[in-house]
Amino acid sequence: MTDKRKYLYGPVPSRRLGLSLGIDIVPFKVCTLNCVYCQLGKTARTTIERKEYIPIESVLAELKQAIAEGLKANYITIAGSGEPTLNSRLGELVDGIKRLTNIPVAILTNGTLLYREDVRADCSKADVVMPSLDAGDEKTFLRINRPNSFISIVKLISGLCSFRKEFAGKIWLEVFIVKETNAGDEQIDGIKEAIKRINPDKVHLNTAVRPTADPNIARLSPEELQEIAARLGPNCEVIADFSPACKSTQYELKSEDTLELHSAINRKEKSLLSMLKRRPCSLNDICSSLGISHNEATKYIGDLLQQGVIQSEEREGTAFFKPSS
Repeated sequence: MTDKRKYLYGPVPSRRLGLSLGIDIVPFKVCTLNCVYCQLGKTARTTIERKEYIPIESVLAELKQAIAEGLKANYITIAGSGEPTLNSRLGELVDGIKRLTNIPVAILTNGTLLYREDVRADCSKADVVMPSLDAGDEKTFLRINRPNSFISIVKLISGLCSFRKEFAGKIWLEVFIVKETNAGDEQIDGIKEAIKRINPDKVHLNTAVRPTADPNIARLSPEELQEIAARLGPNCEVIADFSPACKSTQYELKSEDTLELHSAINRKEKSLLSMLKRRPCSLNDICSSLGISHNEATKYIGDLLQQGVIQSEEREGTAFFKPSS
């Protein structure tokens, strides 16, 4: 049976958030950046235009239905397949979520629009905000994040600093390390200096453990990441998941609830694998066939790739997935 929800996905396991119900409030790959490591592929055209890309009333209606059906999650995460702060009604959405449930709200953002007062005001309504910072200098920023021409590393860092002064909740800053791009001593020192200015509650270190927009991206080893984490300070931890699958994550729900969720996830992964046995499929093929979002499909693909159950191959710029030999 396909999932009829258009804007909600999951709950799915998250290394940082436990069981996370995702909410997607911008169309696929509507983003301010075109990061080389994005697991959802390339951004055709970056933008900084804020508008109501997705109707908030429809999103809240889906959430209300999910709650009525017995939703169990540690967080409701506004993230999805693009940059959520581009939706001009983000703040209204957070207010609406909090009227429906006591489940805390997290916003997963690249942080590029936090230089804007209206974006900071919207994000301040959440409990946890999880921005990104992959560079401390403009050259590295351009190379790894490939931003819209109106965005600079100065705007990004200043926006994060301003948000820290105004936001009473938690800021968990993610730093994504790409070998031969931002892993050198000079680049790490620049990131460290920016982190001192921003003063986040936590720093999460990641690398390419799933398929990326640029197929030539090289990931760091766990040992290399641990060395960088030690340099970045005591509140920095490695979150890159090098394990065979993500199912070992511990959750704060009752055991029967966790088993029920894992059973649902396993059913979807089995459906995905059954489909791939018939023919190789792209990410769009998988989403259309299973009726799930790009973000949710990518999580299942990532699990199966890490287990070695499936493999990917590129055809004319598009990744296709098939069972391993």
